[in-house]
Amino acid sequence: MSLAKAVVTGTVYRTPEKRFTQNNVAVSAFVINIGEREETLIRVLSKRNALDEIVSSLNKGERVLVEGRLQTATAKTDDGAERRIYEIDANTIEKLGESTVSNSNFGTEEIVKFESDDISNELINEDEIPF
Repeated sequence: MSLAKAVVTGTVYRTPEKRFTQNNVAVSAFVINIGEREETLIRVLSKRNALDEIVSSLNKGERVLVEGRLQTATAKTDDGAERRIYEIDANTIEKLGESTVSNSNFGTEEIVKFESDDISNELINEDEIPF
């Protein structure tokens, strides 16, 4: 179930893995910890080829900013208990705490392109906002 657009910062908890779907679409995934005192883990999924370079350069312990669509799912653990999983389908990923030219230039054109080209990025009317 898709909940809303989210922007989070966190620390890379598990380094990225790249896998392929049956249709040969590359999907990169890694886990970030957004909690300060206790672990609050979110899986980040990236299906965008433009993000491959930044995702492959991530290492455990680095701070990142992720913007995308927040989703939830449930999974059964080995002991049969159900567990809620939080995921973000990432539109943009940026490393924090670095001032390299490649990361600071990353994305302005691509962000605009993603926002205008992404069919799944629906606008929310003000009537739908609960606060």
